[in-house]
Amino acid sequence: MDQIKHNFIHVQGLKLHLAEIGSGPHVIVFLHGFPEIWYTWRHQMIAVAKAGFRAIAPDYRGYGLSDPPPQPEKALFSDLITDLLGILDALQISKVFLIAKDFGAWPAYVFANFHPERVLGVVTMGVPYLPPGSATFDKYLPEGFYVLRWREPGRAEADFGRFDAKTVVKNVYILFSKSEIPIAAENQEIMDLVDPSTPLPPWFTEEDLAAYGALYEKSGFQTALQLPYRSLGGDINMADPKVKHPALLIMGSKDYVLKFPGIEDYINSGTVKEFVPNLEITFLPEGTHFVHEQSPDEVNQLILSFLGKHV
Repeated sequence: MDQIKHNFIHVQGLKLHLAEIGSGPHVIVFLHGFPEIWYTWRHQMIAVAKAGFRAIAPDYRGYGLSDPPPQPEKALFSDLITDLLGILDALQISKVFLIAKDFGAWPAYVFANFHPERVLGVVTMGVPYLPPGSATFDKYLPEGFYVLRWREPGRAEADFGRFDAKTVVKNVYILFSKSEIPIAAENQEIMDLVDPSTPLPPWFTEEDLAAYGALYEKSGFQTALQLPYRSLGGDINMADPKVKHPALLIMGSKDYVLKFPGIEDYINSGTVKEFVPNLEITFLPEGTHFVHEQSPDEVNQLILSFLGKHV
């Protein structure tokens, strides 16, 4: 971990944090999900750097060590796209591979759609490409569905506010590592779904939790709730939602996202390839939503194989 370097660049008036390792001619930008930060990519960054690539993992605005926007509650999903473009321009990088997890799949694919000349390929984990505005699964789930709860202004803030940041991250990691969608009862909050005695997943150490906890203690969750849950895709308009770059989707077979209404069929039927025609799909049988942290060696090999075919 010591070989990963940290710096800051100014984009759109904000100081954004970047973790970086490697110096090869081909660049990979890693985009995290929630409740993550750059650190979620630690295993992958080191592996691709050893293979001769340059790896960059930003903290999104308002996450980790990056500045929050002046009014987090007004942050737009499109800000993530503009920030990514600003990072590449500031570093004078013409083309990149994008590797994304969870909601990071959306900025990765939208960026590839808006700026196809800047992208060599896209890898996502935990979430397939769903063109902005096309996801309707929330209409078929009860009001206790975690996404609906976290979209409600003030609800998650009150729920999370009962605990320190480290405990919130721990609880979300435990919930999202299961094979069932987190859904609270009518008079229950999402954090109450986790028994305090539940241990961390075996692949996630107390040291890992401390790293996340310290950074969320600094940033809080205000921007993280806005981006993605309260803004996802809302201000994105695509003339043609197709992304024709080489792409890879890595899913854990035990990922709770597969229980979202229609998602498993969307992937397995090949419907997703109507939007990403050059998509490869790989399932890891024991994988959960955090497959890249749970099975880093397998995921790293899949990534390196994909990169080797498309550099």
